[in-house]
Amino acid sequence: MAEPWVVTLPEQDLVDAVGRPPDGVRLRLWDLTAPLEDPDDVTVVVPPYMGVGDWGAQLAGLPRLQLVQTLTAGYETLLPLLPEGVALANAVGVHDTSTAELAVGLAIAALRGLPDFVRAADDGRWAPQRRRALADRHVLVLGAGGVGRAVVERLLPFETHVTVVARSARPSGPAGLPVHGIDELVRLLPEHDVVVLTVPLDDSTQGLVGADFLAALPDGALVVNVARGGVVDTDALLAELRSGRLLAALDVTDPEPLPPGHPLWTAPGVLISPHVGGATSAFHPRAVEMLTDLLERLSTGRPPRGIVVPGREPFTGDR
Repeated sequence: MAEPWVVTLPEQDLVDAVGRPPDGVRLRLWDLTAPLEDPDDVTVVVPPYMGVGDWGAQLAGLPRLQLVQTLTAGYETLLPLLPEGVALANAVGVHDTSTAELAVGLAIAALRGLPDFVRAADDGRWAPQRRRALADRHVLVLGAGGVGRAVVERLLPFETHVTVVARSARPSGPAGLPVHGIDELVRLLPEHDVVVLTVPLDDSTQGLVGADFLAALPDGALVVNVARGGVVDTDALLAELRSGRLLAALDVTDPEPLPPGHPLWTAPGVLISPHVGGATSAFHPRAVEMLTDLLERLSTGRPPRGIVVPGREPFTGDR
């Protein structure tokens, strides 16, 4: 009989919510903050959702580890901690709904001037303004993965004109729209007054939104970043904000957390939320759904969803 998959989960409520695992799978509670008792049988680790600790040493001490399954969409901070040969999977579908919801909310808030209304209300001032609606905006969504797809699906009912751009072109993507290749950005950017960033952070996207990218946008354009802070060149964005030419709504920044006194805090035309795209009530049920699917796949010998680092190629479910 094959040895069981031994999967660690970081929180008791996840263990409780997943319930009895399928045949061939055992669950253990471990949040990676202390050495694990009996580490020799662990094959899959699910790290905590928030923050990254000294996990490299902990993971390196698991001789049978085959997979690290994140609870986050982003995974760049885990890459240097991953033992050689171990597969890495990100949280497919867990954060799409919440992050897309925030992206649209940030766009509406920035365009309609909600921060100004809040500040006026704090001062007891009635300060009406005529502002742009999200309706009729030409919106470019950069990234056609799960979050990008969810953003597009939520933008269309607002009577927007949506263009999707990804690494490579294809005839049909989110909501059936054609997907343009990233090589078309230079042509497309001047035609759009809102850009929503949903791409992962890697070598190809680090600093992608730099001075040339921003300069190609029309006056008054809005940049919404729900991707990763490093996708945007902060200095280049600050230059555009200070000139008053562009607006920005940022759930992620570089650096992050944004330190006190950083010039982004006081730049004109910027709305900042503290990386809360996925931090809503929608997280838990979708995380449980993903983990339940993972355990079932392990039990039946199928590879997990969302593999971003293949590890020992191919991941077949062999123990």
